[in-house]
Amino acid sequence: MRNRTSALAAVAALLALLAGCDSDDGQKPRARARPEPPAPVELAPEKRPADPRPNIVFVLTDDLSWNLVEHMPNVKRLQRRGVTFSHYFVTDSLCCPSRASILTGRLPHNTKIFTNTPPDGGFRKFRRRGEERFTFATALRRAGYATAMMGKYMNGYMPLLQRRMGFDPYVPPGWSEWDVAGNGYREYDYALNENGTIVQYGHEPEDYMTDVLAEKGVDFIGEEARAGRPFLLELSTFAPHAPFTPAPRDRGRFNHLRAPRTPAFNRRNVLPPTWLDVRRKVPPLGIELVDRAFRKRVRSVQAVDRMLGRVQDALKDAGVARKTYVIFSSDNGFHLGDHRLLPGKLTAFDSDIRVPLVVAGPDVPKGRTVKKLAANIDLAPTFAGLARTRMTGPVDGRSLARLFHGNAPGRWRRGVLIEHVGPVNGRDDPDAPRAGVANPPSYEAVRTAGELYVEYETGEAEYYDLRRDPFQLDNRIDLVPEHRIIRLHSILRRLARCRRGHECSASARRG
Repeated sequence: MRNRTSALAAVAALLALLAGCDSDDGQKPRARARPEPPAPVELAPEKRPADPRPNIVFVLTDDLSWNLVEHMPNVKRLQRRGVTFSHYFVTDSLCCPSRASILTGRLPHNTKIFTNTPPDGGFRKFRRRGEERFTFATALRRAGYATAMMGKYMNGYMPLLQRRMGFDPYVPPGWSEWDVAGNGYREYDYALNENGTIVQYGHEPEDYMTDVLAEKGVDFIGEEARAGRPFLLELSTFAPHAPFTPAPRDRGRFNHLRAPRTPAFNRRNVLPPTWLDVRRKVPPLGIELVDRAFRKRVRSVQAVDRMLGRVQDALKDAGVARKTYVIFSSDNGFHLGDHRLLPGKLTAFDSDIRVPLVVAGPDVPKGRTVKKLAANIDLAPTFAGLARTRMTGPVDGRSLARLFHGNAPGRWRRGVLIEHVGPVNGRDDPDAPRAGVANPPSYEAVRTAGELYVEYETGEAEYYDLRRDPFQLDNRIDLVPEHRIIRLHSILRRLARCRRGHECSASARRG
C-alpha cells in the first residue's frame, strides 16, 4: 500500500514591533533596532471536507448457489440488514462470460466473451477486444475513486506465467490496487500479482487464499478511510469452485449434511432435449458423490462468510459503515443431482442461472425482498450511478439503485436473456464437464417472471411454466398455445440481436 501524507497548513505571519525612536537631545539619532523574526505558529491541519459519495464493497463468489446461503450466517445477517433480490440472474452460467457482463454491463453477444478459453473467450480475448477500457473500474477511477480488485479476475489471467515468459505482470486499467491470482482454485500454492510484483504463497494455514484476501481487504478499507477517499473494493473469491477446498478450521465440519432433495432431485424431465435425456437414475454411489460435494461446498464457503463479517467489522471500525454499500453475489449457480445431473452448471435451469444478490447500505430498507427481474449486466451501471458518474461505453443493463432503496423504477424489464455457447470442452478449462455432467449445446433462452423458454442450435426447444412447475421438470413446448411461443421467440430474437445499450434495455422492457 502506498503512504499518503496530508498537506500542511500555511504558517501565519506576525507583525513585528519597531524598536527605538528619534532623539531630542541634539545627538545623532540612534539607529532603529532590527525587529526580531516572528516565532513560528503551528496551526492545526486543515480538515478536508468529507466526500459525500458512498463506498462500495462487492463480494463476488465463484459457483455459489442459493442452497449454500442457509449455511452462511453473515450473509443471512446481511439479508436482515438490507434487501434480497429473489429474481437475479446471470447472462450465462459460466464464469468468464458472466464476469465479462459484470465488469462491462453488457450481454455476451456484445462483449463476444462466450467461453472461458480462446478463441471464444477468456482473459486474452477480453483484453484484445479492449473491453477493459469500459468497465465499472475505469468509470469509478476516472471519477476519483480508489479501486481495488482482489482474488479472481478472468479465466486465463496467469500472472506467474506472464513473468516466466519475460513479460511484466499485467495490471488492467482502472484499478489503483491489484492483488489478483491466476489458478487459485485449490486455495494454496498460488501466486498473487500485487500491484505488478509477483508474490508466491505456499501451503501453510496462513496462506489459505480466502483468508489472505480478507486481510488485504481489511487493510485497504482502513487505509482509504483514513485518507478520506471514496473507494470500491471487489473481493472476488475462488470459493466455492471445485475442488471445494475448505479452510483448515472447517475440515470435518457439517458431516451430517446431504444435498437438498428438491422435487427435481434424481428425476427425469418430461420431453427433455437430447442432451438431457438421462433415463437412468443416479446410482447410490453417484448420490454419495453429490452429497460429498455438497458438504465440501458448505465447508468452503465458511471462510467466505467470515470474510464478509470481517469486512463489515472493518467498515465500522473505520467509521465508514454508514456510507458504504455491501453487495454479495455469485458469478453463476450450481446443480447437484437435479434432473439426474451430477454436480455442474452451464444449463438454463434456475439452479444454475438464479444466484444470490444481497445489498445493504445507506437508505436501504431492512429485511426486504425485491422480486423485479435483475441481471448481472445491471451491476456496472449500478456502481457507476452510486458513484455519481457514468459508464464510458455502451451498457445493456440498468441501474438497480432505485430498487436498492425500495423505490419503483418505472417501466422495468420483463425478460432476461441467457446465452450459452457449448458444449464446453476446453482442455485448460476448469469448468469443462466430465462424462455424466451437464454439457448442453449452444442455446439462447429468455427467463420471464413466470416462464423459461429455451431454443437450442439443434432446433429443439423447451418451455416451462414456472408458476405450476417451479423446478422445471415438465417441458410443455407441445402444449403451450402457439401464439405464446411466437411471442417468446420474438422477444428472444430481439434480445439476442440488440447491439446498443438502449436497444437492449428497450427490448427487455417490451416482453
